[in-house]
Amino acid sequence: MTDYDAIDFSGLEAASADEVVTHALVRDVPLASGRTLALITLHNGLDHKRPNTIGPLTLRELHDTLGGLRERAERGEIDAVGITGKPYIFAAGADLSQIQALTDPENALRIAQRGHQVLGQLGALPVPTFAFVNGLALGGGVEIALNATYRTIDASAAAIGLPEVFLGIIPGWGGSTLLPNLIGIENALEVVVSNPLKQNRTLKPQQAADMGMFDAIFSPARFLEDSLAWADGVLGGDIVVERPHAPGRIERATKWPIAIRVARSTLEQRIGLVPRSPYRALELLEKAAKGTIQEGFQREDEALADLITGDQFAASMYAFDLVQKRAKRPVGAPDSALARPVTRVGVIGAGLMASQFALLFLRRLQVPVIITDVSAERVERGLAGIRDEIAALQTKGRLDEDTANRLRSLISGTVDTADFAGCDFVIEAVFEETTVKQQVFRDVERHLDPEAILATNTSSLSVEEIGSVLAHPERLVGFHFFNPVAVMPLVEIVHTPRTSSAALSTAFVTAKALKKNAIGSADRPGFIVNRLLAKVMGEAARAVDKGTPLSEVERAFAPLGLPMGPFELIDLVGWKVAAHVQDTMARHFPDRFHASENLHRVADVSDPLERDRKGRVTGWSKAARQVVRTASTPAPAEEILRRVQDELAREIRIMLDEGVVPEVQDIDLALILGAGWPFIDGGATPYLDRTGASERAAGGTFHTPPIRGLRG
Repeated sequence: MTDYDAIDFSGLEAASADEVVTHALVRDVPLASGRTLALITLHNGLDHKRPNTIGPLTLRELHDTLGGLRERAERGEIDAVGITGKPYIFAAGADLSQIQALTDPENALRIAQRGHQVLGQLGALPVPTFAFVNGLALGGGVEIALNATYRTIDASAAAIGLPEVFLGIIPGWGGSTLLPNLIGIENALEVVVSNPLKQNRTLKPQQAADMGMFDAIFSPARFLEDSLAWADGVLGGDIVVERPHAPGRIERATKWPIAIRVARSTLEQRIGLVPRSPYRALELLEKAAKGTIQEGFQREDEALADLITGDQFAASMYAFDLVQKRAKRPVGAPDSALARPVTRVGVIGAGLMASQFALLFLRRLQVPVIITDVSAERVERGLAGIRDEIAALQTKGRLDEDTANRLRSLISGTVDTADFAGCDFVIEAVFEETTVKQQVFRDVERHLDPEAILATNTSSLSVEEIGSVLAHPERLVGFHFFNPVAVMPLVEIVHTPRTSSAALSTAFVTAKALKKNAIGSADRPGFIVNRLLAKVMGEAARAVDKGTPLSEVERAFAPLGLPMGPFELIDLVGWKVAAHVQDTMARHFPDRFHASENLHRVADVSDPLERDRKGRVTGWSKAARQVVRTASTPAPAEEILRRVQDELAREIRIMLDEGVVPEVQDIDLALILGAGWPFIDGGATPYLDRTGASERAAGGTFHTPPIRGLRG
């Protein structure tokens, strides 16, 4: 068994000299019973914009602090140890910027071992330990709590989760061993494997508490006071902690292996056999049913060290850097000082998408928002939907009563576009037809100040053509959201040759205020994401049109790693919408994009897809089979996949040559944020480089040197 105290960690620390250290600040807290609890507060000295993270130097300070507390506990000076975080943040996990630099085999193993040595002390002190999770807790932050004897959670904490598998590694500081033995194997599989693979889904505090990750949940108003009083009750025996989700011997012997077997089968069907981290996590969870905690920690050491030095993690870190750095500093955005102030927003339309826009602007900007449509009935229906959403947010505790009432007072509707006078920013959400968009903008522009900004949410039409009827076309920008608006983080900001710097700057500044990531795009059909998704959907439709069964096409596309198959995606966005996009792209580029009559044929079928009990697409429904027309020249899966890879690589090269985006990194970022392209591939272009598609179809790789990564 590994003796962590005998290991020299000086080389690890020397490689992390520039770490932002999260300090372990200690104070004694007298409890009502007369006992003393030594409370550690994790704090990196910065505000909430820079969360607490855990690197080698942070671990050294925490190690020394816990060592001192052990000595005090042995002398009888303290009765318990607690650990909490700075306001709103417990700890956001490992400092990935440091771990990324520790990819030589020795230091990769040392960072795993150091985490176990330090965090393991929480479970080995001679007095009970308590984790008071007062805010965001991810990865290593959750593992700090798991190593403590008892845990409480703030009901308002932003997110709880173990995202490591999403990043190409595994929970390696106790999470893979301790969690399943605390909450049961099925819950642990959800937290460790399933959620990370669902675009890094996290838990709300109540969900985590219901699973058994925490022993008590308290409101934010008195979270620390209530947690300390609760801890005092536990120490005195007045409160007995029961953990109904902790597995017994029967579960370990019977349910455990069955759950692992089902999870492995599900993974194989969904992501194939190539990704490593989900399967390594399964192995660790499976073995956690037996043996000692120390044996589990040693297995975690080996797995984490292996994955940190592997290609999957390298690719994930490229994607992570794009999201954490490039997304926050959009390339091509004009000086923010040029932006116009947005004090009143107009939304043209009152349907579902328009209502989502209105609610987003209300919540983020908290300025007056007015909506309009062709009839008073439609306007009133839109307003009612917005008010219902505000009420739902209030019921869920995401809005307090004062804020909810203020938002209700800020939303209004009209059928007279003259009421848009005074709006600084007007966005349309009407039918995807150029003449329709031109007409609504022409109607509203005459009531606006010449400097007011107009924004179109078109997904594929020419922004310049839409603006050609305007008196001031320089004020128009594309402002393309993705559905669902509240969830998807990307906005494509489209500029035409006539778009002014002030309009463009306002769009970028407004997107940031809406808490969206903005990527600039030239005014070309489909812009970035939809242009490439049209490639994916078009090639899927082509394969079906030639006679390949739909279920086989879905399986052929699985190695791309997208969150859903092409026809599942079409079903989500709508068959008519998808058919319209494909028609638009094929009209502009008839030699490169496939438009399918079958998309139009099934658009009038209520449920075109047949699914299994888990919701997976298995084929056409009976009604769809009656209208679909196909040839009898099916293609094998390998040919279908190779074609879509080559077509994507070719189109990306054309987009770069056309100047749709400044650099290839913007395409990768757009597909990660707007289409869910998996981190484990590092984005689309590293994947296409590794599969050889870039060389075959695009005249060479997109990255030199190539980014190491998982697939290919």
